Amino acid sequence: MNIDRAIFAIAGLFVVASVLLSIYHNQNWLWFTGFVGLNLLQSSFTGFCPMVYILKAAGLKPGQAFK
Repeated sequence: MNIDRAIFAIAGLFVVASVLLSIYHNQNWLWFTGFVGLNLLQSSFTGFCPMVYILKAAGLKPGQAFK
């Protein structure tokens, strides 16, 4: 798995988990969903994503978008 696919997988997991937590625990978890969405939006314009540094440190190889 490269960094590009890991970013998509982690973002999707965070969104699904926070929506489920907002349904079954507390609506304030939707703030986390909004944060993930805003981070994805800003990274599409700037190319900067903090998770990339974490995944590079974990040993994943860059894909096409994050070289």
